[in-house]
Amino acid sequence: MHDHYDLIVIGSGPGGAALAQRLAPTGKRILMLERGDYLPRSEKNWSSQSVFVDGIYQAKETWTNATGKTFSPALHYFVGGNSKVYGGALLRLRERDFEEVMHAGGVSPAWPLGYAAFEPYYSQAEQLFHVHGQRGEDPLEPWASTPYPHPPVRHEPKIAQLDADLRRIGLHPFHLPLGILLDENPDGTPTAGSICMRCSFFDGFPCLLNGKADAQVICIDPMLAAHDNVTLMTKAYVSRLGTDPSGRRVNAVHVTRGGAQEIYTADIVVVACGALSSALLLLRSASEQHPDGLANGSGQVGRNYMRHHMSVLMALMPEPNDTVFQKTLAFSDFYFGSDDWPHPLGLVQMCATSHAPQIRGEVLPKWLEWLPRAPFEQMARHSMDFWLQAEDLPHPDNRIHYKEGAVHLDLQETNPQALHHLKRKLKQVLTDAGHPHVLLKRSLYFGKDILLDGTAHQAGTARFGTDPAKSVLDLDCRAHELDNLYLADASFFPSIGAVNPTLTIIANALRVADKIKERL
Repeated sequence: MHDHYDLIVIGSGPGGAALAQRLAPTGKRILMLERGDYLPRSEKNWSSQSVFVDGIYQAKETWTNATGKTFSPALHYFVGGNSKVYGGALLRLRERDFEEVMHAGGVSPAWPLGYAAFEPYYSQAEQLFHVHGQRGEDPLEPWASTPYPHPPVRHEPKIAQLDADLRRIGLHPFHLPLGILLDENPDGTPTAGSICMRCSFFDGFPCLLNGKADAQVICIDPMLAAHDNVTLMTKAYVSRLGTDPSGRRVNAVHVTRGGAQEIYTADIVVVACGALSSALLLLRSASEQHPDGLANGSGQVGRNYMRHHMSVLMALMPEPNDTVFQKTLAFSDFYFGSDDWPHPLGLVQMCATSHAPQIRGEVLPKWLEWLPRAPFEQMARHSMDFWLQAEDLPHPDNRIHYKEGAVHLDLQETNPQALHHLKRKLKQVLTDAGHPHVLLKRSLYFGKDILLDGTAHQAGTARFGTDPAKSVLDLDCRAHELDNLYLADASFFPSIGAVNPTLTIIANALRVADKIKERL
């Protein structure tokens, strides 16, 4: 095997996978390095106990927070990255998100490029990832040059009733844009040939049928089948990047694989490990030319980490909710403020149906696991589940870094008022819409002992900008200090907005791929 390639892409999540599949038709030799393997296809993929309570697919790592407490990050090292367990919600940032926005906790900074620079790539990303949605329902949806490529996923009766009740009190619910391989009959049931069957094991579950539009299913597998110029190397951990004597070019990608040390080279190197792992790789790559970490002359690598303020709330209702596929509705009426709070609040969306093992695992200590399951099954049947997310703000001390060889993730809350008021508004609108309820906080949505505001929507550790003293990347997401190093995950975000970041990651990766294509 030759060890020199035209392009090396490190990481096979949505950013790296979208970029690689975009460049595969050039015929250039491309090597994709993934530290994990393919996620196993097993009955456990659809087990709430295994996925959420036991956390069998989470990385077995221990990090330390700013207070000295250790925790296990909610990271998933597989082909397809974290998209193997993402919820498939693919929304565009609001046009105003690209501008400076004042929040209760401070200022969300403007992006150096506006929405118009990303819009064509948003459309291409929606096409690539089979996004189902409906233009014109969401009053804050930015302008779009194309319709959604697929019709919205239909509401089941209980969600359709909620939609009608919210409209009755003046809100504007909309069909949640979803990346999903679903074909529906006119009555909303899946067709005989549909890959997705509209089951209750969507959202954070790995899909046994490959019906979720994740990076492996949409990009990696089709690319490898069609292009023999692309090589995927799994179980390949990139330990560091080396440079030439000038420090201006990456000339070595150091890989640990099967217990052996290997070195690969390429004309262009793209790091797309996820905002946290990409920053760690750059920091591990310190050298005489880059003593504080590769591309870190600004001191900004690893800083300004963002992850959203998030909460999953289960509303217990008097009436049963027999919805199977619940994740079809969202509303953004309070995204930039409300009638009783002048600052931005965020987005409310449905999430997957609660399952009894999840609820039981959240409320019972292990020594009470012998208790009957029936009460939790009834709670699950009477629940309606909401995902709330509010914007958190970049702060230089919110950072990932190494300290005495251990990974430290330092966080302080930057905008907690937004989520507090968003919860209050959800409770108010459910009451006003005629849905009596009791709201309970869900704690295990991402898995065992993982706080919701942990590492799921990671962004912002290598922001892009025009000033090398204040940013890591230029406007093409190329490192200011290196000629052949690009980043293609959410690390480039200057701010995160309050929508799920994945579609923006994909859109930007396609944009960066076009810039790289000009050089190949």
